[in-house]
Amino acid sequence: MKVFAITNQKGGVGKTTTAVNLAAGLAAHGQRVLLIDLDPQGNATTGCGIFKREALPTVYQLLIGSASLAKVCLKTEFGFDVLPANRELAGAEVELIELDRREYRLRDALQAGHAEYDFILIDCPPALNMLTVNGLVASDYVLIPMQCEYYALEGLSDLVETLRKVRGNLNSRLEIEGLLRTMYNPQSTLTQQVSAELESHFGKKVYRTIVPRNVRLAEAPSYGKPVIAFDKNSRGAQAYLSLAAELLDRFGMLKDASQKEPMA
Repeated sequence: MKVFAITNQKGGVGKTTTAVNLAAGLAAHGQRVLLIDLDPQGNATTGCGIFKREALPTVYQLLIGSASLAKVCLKTEFGFDVLPANRELAGAEVELIELDRREYRLRDALQAGHAEYDFILIDCPPALNMLTVNGLVASDYVLIPMQCEYYALEGLSDLVETLRKVRGNLNSRLEIEGLLRTMYNPQSTLTQQVSAELESHFGKKVYRTIVPRNVRLAEAPSYGKPVIAFDKNSRGAQAYLSLAAELLDRFGMLKDASQKEPMA
């Protein structure tokens, strides 16, 4: 089982979009996937067609220890499972401070799912708080979605420093698996410059797959679907199917070249 924190301390970079659609992409490639919504806004939950008010118990109950992983987990029609969230999760910030092993609550809770999944994807909040720390401590890898703009580079340096501290104090196995360029506009000179700078600094950590600006990708959440289920032929859907294949290829989980084409 491989656990990924999908995180960026800067909001609006396609973090939740990436979490939902990578989960769908990996599932389309035959992987057993659990998506954890760790953001009190619950956007990943609604993006999978789950009504937040009805989604009880949620990851909140899992973190405070009043519900098990099996009790919280919901199956979706898109081939992957979800641990849902709603605004109740915001209260976990205060409650976690007073609990034993507060940084390890999510990691401890996920022990029960080790044999059930190939990938666990954690959609972290766009801030460094106790929820994000739980996501990072529970993870093996970090996937960073980011726009190719000037402020994104500034935020990236802060995030890398945060990850260094978490690795040094709480989770020595944590590493950056990759950086994903999102909302990409190839006509922009600045976009091209920032993209080149990323490749220069991070080399092969930067995914070859680039997610373009795409109307269908933006529309899909309002229908409660990953874009792969909404419009599989759209550029956004094809990008996330490609990202899933690239990720599997990195881990040697594509048995042959034909598997780079996702399962129907």
